[in-house]
Amino acid sequence: MVRANMNKDPDDVSKMFDDVASRYDFLNDLLSLGRTKAWRKSVTSIIAPKSGMKVLDIAAGTGSSSRPLVDKGAEVIALDFSEGMLAQGRKQHKDIKFMQGDALKLAFDENSFDVTTISFGLRNTSNTSAALKEALRVTKPGGKIVVAEFSHPVNKFFRLIYLNYLMKALPIIARKISKNPQAYIYLAESIRAWPDQAGLALILEQNGWKSVAWQDLTFGIVAVHIGYKA
Repeated sequence: MVRANMNKDPDDVSKMFDDVASRYDFLNDLLSLGRTKAWRKSVTSIIAPKSGMKVLDIAAGTGSSSRPLVDKGAEVIALDFSEGMLAQGRKQHKDIKFMQGDALKLAFDENSFDVTTISFGLRNTSNTSAALKEALRVTKPGGKIVVAEFSHPVNKFFRLIYLNYLMKALPIIARKISKNPQAYIYLAESIRAWPDQAGLALILEQNGWKSVAWQDLTFGIVAVHIGYKA
């Protein structure tokens, strides 16, 4: 089994997700204590998909983030680096357009999409700034990016409880229920090392996105950042 480390080598990350693809959605729901569906609903509300809207869902995995967008009539391309995740997605969602691709080198023309979005995938890229610049390039002027990512709980006491769960309990649970528990140890480490809400907002602004704001979900365990292309 492959485990990515904090240098986030693209081949290691891709192989790691290939290994967990068949149970990825189930384990995410379990380890997040059932919150993934609520988070996805919030992201969908912020994107406000509608008929004719062109959306690029980066790091879409098995398509769970793309599904509600397609159901609302948006034209969605579900892009992911991992062929294993894409294969699983194609089994589960026959009507979603899946595409293999690299978030750092998007194979689309400038100004192609009304919305670019990435849910729980920006953290796994080897170059956050390059990914955000590429998303900016392919977004239409006036369009937006919506980034859902694990973040830092705002309450100090709750943050302490959360970090203890993340670094101690989650790996123990993963060893019992996953064939590749190392993937979830990487998950915990990468979440802990990720910038907080204000830090990620600054990174978005430094890479060309305007009017950046965010919305905390579940006390800040997850934050959804929104930025616009001038």
